[in-house]
Amino acid sequence: MDQIEMLAVLLAIVFAVNLLPAFGPPTWTIIAIYGLASDLPLIVIVLAGALAAAAGRLVLAGAFRMLGDHVPPKTRGNLEAARLLFERNRRNGIIGIGVFALSPFPSAQLFEAIGLAKLPLVRFTLAFFAGRLVSYAFYAMTAKQLRDTSLGQEFARMFSDPWVLAIELVMIAALVSLLKIDWRRILERR
Repeated sequence: MDQIEMLAVLLAIVFAVNLLPAFGPPTWTIIAIYGLASDLPLIVIVLAGALAAAAGRLVLAGAFRMLGDHVPPKTRGNLEAARLLFERNRRNGIIGIGVFALSPFPSAQLFEAIGLAKLPLVRFTLAFFAGRLVSYAFYAMTAKQLRDTSLGQEFARMFSDPWVLAIELVMIAALVSLLKIDWRRILERR
């Protein structure tokens, strides 16, 4: 497989994984594997991975934005109030975007929440992209350490690790909880 084909496969895999709303493999593992198994320069792997991940999450958030029109009216009102609360206070916006850039938590649920709340997708996606450039560069550069381990064992450990599964479940529960908060009441108090 030549480098163009390898790059196209990397873009497709990372994009598809980042369309998953939950339980997708972490993108850093794909970046690390490409760093080990391909002839692509690490900078190309990092840039392509971050771009494809951001594009996948943007599409995921867009899908949840459309889904937001089909949630119960009370939930829709809460989401609208959450959006207004976020947009009214510049500090809240900066904190929220910082979470996207630096968060170690699964990003799917974060993008689902901004999609449902109809927050500005481009700003969050750009922050996510910038954060992923940094983290993917770190993972790609340290991928050589994986040469001493069995990749099959590493994947099995990762997908059977109770902490990984627990974090995914907690993030899903947090998203559901976010929808149940009476954001209008909070907005009215401020």
